[in-house]
Amino acid sequence: MEDGAVLDQTEDEELPPQDQDGDPGDEWDTDLETDDATSRRQSLSRAELYLQACQEIGVHPVSSFLRNLNETSLNLNHYGVGPLGAKALARALGEDRVITHLELEDNTLGATGTHYLMEMLILNNSIESLNLSNNQLQRKGAKIVSTMLADNYKIKSIKLSGNEFGDSAIKYIAEVLKGDYVVTELDLSNNKFYDAGGEYLGHMLGSNLGIEDLNLSWNHLSMRGAAAVCAALKLNSTLKHLHLSWNGFGHFGTEKLGQALKQNSTLVLLDLSCNHIDDEAVTLLCQGLAANNTLRVLKLSPNPITNVGALTLLTTVKNNKNSAVEEIDISSVFVCEAFVELLEEARQRRPALDVRYSVMSSVTRNISALQVFQKFLKMKNESIMDFFQALDKEGTMKVSTSAFRTAVKEANVPLDQRQLEWLVKKFDKSCSATIMYSLLSCRRYRDVHQL
Repeated sequence: MEDGAVLDQTEDEELPPQDQDGDPGDEWDTDLETDDATSRRQSLSRAELYLQACQEIGVHPVSSFLRNLNETSLNLNHYGVGPLGAKALARALGEDRVITHLELEDNTLGATGTHYLMEMLILNNSIESLNLSNNQLQRKGAKIVSTMLADNYKIKSIKLSGNEFGDSAIKYIAEVLKGDYVVTELDLSNNKFYDAGGEYLGHMLGSNLGIEDLNLSWNHLSMRGAAAVCAALKLNSTLKHLHLSWNGFGHFGTEKLGQALKQNSTLVLLDLSCNHIDDEAVTLLCQGLAANNTLRVLKLSPNPITNVGALTLLTTVKNNKNSAVEEIDISSVFVCEAFVELLEEARQRRPALDVRYSVMSSVTRNISALQVFQKFLKMKNESIMDFFQALDKEGTMKVSTSAFRTAVKEANVPLDQRQLEWLVKKFDKSCSATIMYSLLSCRRYRDVHQL
């Protein structure tokens, strides 16, 4: 069954008359603009106009509208406005010049209420931001919104989250935004886009000239749909923020995204939270991160990434001297000591690098072992070099790990067994049971502590 057919069955609200093609036509009785209404507007305040409209239509006024008459932002979210309430509101706002931001989320507007608002926007020249999220617009509502967008020259931000748009619904909006340069923020999250919907969006993004912030979170983009969106990133030159959380990019989509990042030079924020991305997928994404020099924020939590993937990611960012990444969210990943040390090393060159991760208390305790050891020696006016030289009676510049363990215990250095073993591994990275010390390596440990 086609998506559109299902939506038509569920949309049982009574719509104004339609033309022969089933589209809302000129015969819709919006009652928003007549000669008499024009003359009345000149003599009535916005409050009077709204109250009169409510009385004529037979709806209760929304008190919040009357309380905020001088505000540029009108927030009527969750007020139960409904289709007829939207009609009254549309009458009051037709020639309004104050409100620039209109919030109408979760008001059961449906296609009918949306039509009244779209008719109002033909007359209104001040509203630049519109929130119609969670209003059960479905396919018919999407078509009405697209009709408005076709002639739009003032709406810069439009939020349409949670409106039960399927692939057949997004087709209308995607088509009208091809080549558009007015809309800069578009929220289409929490809808029902699959492969076809992703392809419509991809085709739109490839030729769009204005969108800077696009939210496609909480959809079903994977495989063909994900690939189409990624392919568009190679062509798009305006998009800066792309929200893709809670989709299904997985290995295939992440690989395509990595390829896109090699060519894209505008994206600064990429949200891939909860996309079935594991360590292997991170490696595929890093192929793009290794060459990208514009992305600044990367969100990857929660995903099934382990410490291995976290190390791959951080190593890639660290090694890319032109990387602009300054914020990484992998807060669901429990990292090991090597990751924390690598991060400290990366921050020596890039102090602003902010990485959110999780760490076990044992890891934190182990990492502090070197600092504890150095602090202990400082209290005795000794250095790490002095400690090793005292053990190296023959001056070979090397000490066995067993001798080092014994000396640390006999000196009563306040380290537990795990901390001591971690310290041994740090000094004996090759696991040769021998610590090859030198003035240079000891100075490096001292500098790390001072930093």
